[in-house]
Amino acid sequence: MADKVLVTGGAGFLGINLLRFLHAKGYELVSLDIAPFDYPDMQGKVTAIRGDIRNRADVERAMQDVAIVVHTAAALPLYSPRDIYTTDVEGTRLLLQVAQERGVQRFIMISSTAVYGIPDHHPIYETDRLEGVGPYGQAKIQAEMVCLEYRARGMVVPIIRPKSFIGPERLGVFALLYDWALDGRNFPLIGSGKNRYQLLDVEDLCEAIYLTMTLPAEVVNDTFNIGAKEFGTMKEDYQAVLDYAGFGKRVIPFPAAPAIWVLRLLEKLGVSPLYKWVYETAAKDSFVSIEKAQQRLGWEPKYSNKDALLRNFKWYIENRQSFQNKSGVSHRVPWKQGALALLKKAF
Repeated sequence: MADKVLVTGGAGFLGINLLRFLHAKGYELVSLDIAPFDYPDMQGKVTAIRGDIRNRADVERAMQDVAIVVHTAAALPLYSPRDIYTTDVEGTRLLLQVAQERGVQRFIMISSTAVYGIPDHHPIYETDRLEGVGPYGQAKIQAEMVCLEYRARGMVVPIIRPKSFIGPERLGVFALLYDWALDGRNFPLIGSGKNRYQLLDVEDLCEAIYLTMTLPAEVVNDTFNIGAKEFGTMKEDYQAVLDYAGFGKRVIPFPAAPAIWVLRLLEKLGVSPLYKWVYETAAKDSFVSIEKAQQRLGWEPKYSNKDALLRNFKWYIENRQSFQNKSGVSHRVPWKQGALALLKKAF
């Protein structure tokens, strides 16, 4: 029988995609998530535990007889600073403590390219300076440091730094683009839109995770950037979504400085879903080198930025009615548009 795998955050966007991917590979699966596991297609295929990675009893229950942990759970940037720290840093430490006690073979940490902050050069390499923006970016760096502590103690702890990943069931900030596109609106971009902004399809991310689960320990016990191989400018990639919607609408560039000033004010007032790392990087190049993952893991992404955006958009079109009146702070629901809904009327 294949190894038993625990996926933390299994009810989230990455979690459910990874569980489906691993189920097809024949693994015995456990999910630990504070949110309900409400996927009819995976009932009976996953042992779903409702619990908190900050609670030792929940973690110990979820980690029984587990050989591999894939840690995708995180409090995202729209959570409170306290929740972000206690979940992303203290929760990671507790998971690693219990994993070491239980003799878990591998602990795969899903970090973020947010650890690089707002870089002054591209592409970004795994050896570049870490400088997190805001509580989330800072917490991800701290969580990585905890992982390195346990790696130094002899554990196999691959760290994966993915770019913003999308695919079926990804909503969050991307729901803004899809909602405006389907309603026949133009879409505003911060800056000229001529910057190159790398994304990632969730299926390609699942493949990278799988490789760190299965390749020899001496190969995978390292840190890897993961992102699309093919990507254009932000204007080109986002225009592909508007073109697919079929209303003849366009991406509308806005000068970066005044747009950022307004978004800072709206964030401070609590009437915008966009947080600093999103709007401060939106007008800048943002792409990482994936050479290390290609060379060491033999990983090759299948999807370009446009492929990934359109794959997600098609799913959004088919399922829009099911989440039209929902909003929240996770990637599985649209973010409340707040003041941006008023701006939409002008487009």
